[in-house]
Amino acid sequence: MTFPIICLVILGIQLIYLVTLLFAFRTANNSTSKDQPPVSIIVCAHDEEENLLELVPLLLAQNYPEFEVIIVEDRCNDNTFDYLLQATKENGHLKMVRVTHKPEHINGKKFALTLGIKAARYDWVLLTDADCRPATSQWIASMAERFVQPKKIVLGFSPYYKLPGLLNAFIRFESFFTGIQFIGLALLGKPYMGLGRNLAYRKELFLENKGFNSHLGITGGDDDLFVNEHATQENTAVSLGSVALVFSKPKVRLRDFFHQKFRHLSVGRNYKFSDKIILGLFSLSWMLTWLLVLPAIFFLPWTNIFLVFFFVRLVLMVVLLHVGPRKMGTSFETWKTPLLDFMYAFYYLVTGVKALFVKKVKWKI
Repeated sequence: MTFPIICLVILGIQLIYLVTLLFAFRTANNSTSKDQPPVSIIVCAHDEEENLLELVPLLLAQNYPEFEVIIVEDRCNDNTFDYLLQATKENGHLKMVRVTHKPEHINGKKFALTLGIKAARYDWVLLTDADCRPATSQWIASMAERFVQPKKIVLGFSPYYKLPGLLNAFIRFESFFTGIQFIGLALLGKPYMGLGRNLAYRKELFLENKGFNSHLGITGGDDDLFVNEHATQENTAVSLGSVALVFSKPKVRLRDFFHQKFRHLSVGRNYKFSDKIILGLFSLSWMLTWLLVLPAIFFLPWTNIFLVFFFVRLVLMVVLLHVGPRKMGTSFETWKTPLLDFMYAFYYLVTGVKALFVKKVKWKI
């Protein structure tokens, strides 16, 4: 195969993938339920007193007929326990589960989350993190609209807060495109991951499949590996719209962001083989579009063909970054797309290659 043909294949993979995702959001249509089954919200917290002071009142203020909020106090060194002890006395919807120690062979977050799920009174559990904030008081209700038979998993989206600076723009760009991919493929009947910041599933599903048993020792993956293992076209739904969003605080240091994404990407090594092929082909072709095809435009024949394909790809990327976030209930500054698209190729080259070869991943640096 000649080099120009290779370049066209790379661009072709990109175009097919982007058109497919755009089609998924253009045709998004989920069945809804008018039933409002009781829900258990679960949050794991390790030294999160300041975040809980903001989050807990927002959770307790949710406009939903029957729910409980379970905070798993995971070996905290701050005043989280004292705060929760008093708060649980003042509100019957709030419950605390305390972790004083964990088994050595089990990831701490997974152990804490398992205890929280086992303590849940209701079958539907709704997960988020301590540094997250539901966008509205209708969050539970919007997720519960997807609790229809035979659904057992409901995926939600969790964007990052918009802050000044290029790093924040890139973090949001990367987060939006991750959301576009996993939500888009779920809408097409190929769910492969979810975000623990905004994720619901049945307690029954968790217990019947022995929770996180297949990946207890892996750092991370309490959300995406669980979904990757158990989600199917039949049992998975997606909740879209502004009322279903849960916002999260972004990293403010480049070093922290890279470590976070490296941890996330390293978990992807444990995805199903078919998912790794689909995601790997797209990511590889994305990198090669900028590292191989773009230089080829200036030095090889067929320049006009390359330019047309490259321009069409960029237009599709811009359109997708407009349609996808709006369908999910928010927006992105699409004029930033060309620069961030270029940056993403080098970002993925660094973090992706490292994630493939490093065996042991730390939770924090």
